[in-house]
Amino acid sequence: MDKKEIASREDIYLLVLTFYDRIKKDDLIGPIFIEMIPEKEWGNHLIKLTDFWETNLFFVRKFKGNPVKVHKNLDKSFKYSISQKHFGRWLQLWFSTIDELFVGEKAFNAKERARNIASMLFFKIFDSRP
Repeated sequence: MDKKEIASREDIYLLVLTFYDRIKKDDLIGPIFIEMIPEKEWGNHLIKLTDFWETNLFFVRKFKGNPVKVHKNLDKSFKYSISQKHFGRWLQLWFSTIDELFVGEKAFNAKERARNIASMLFFKIFDSRP
């Protein structure tokens, strides 16, 4: 498959869909996602994440949500066991999915923003632990 630039919502949806298919199969973080997101909610989750990345890459105001709160609650659900290695694995899968499908500035931006977001979420979670 020829790599192309991320140029549309459809491209972002392809990225998100491919990425979360890989997440679900991953031994380290797959079980977390599978436990937290009921099977019937995956379609909505993928649309919400497509909105999130469309907002982040194209500055279209679509995403509504509070990722910090969601991830703090997730960490609490897992008895405060979410660690840097989980975020690292998430980033590794995100980067490899982008690199397999896309090239260009938006692909680079998607990786840089993911790195910044993952760091911010990790520190917010860590700082809020009892």
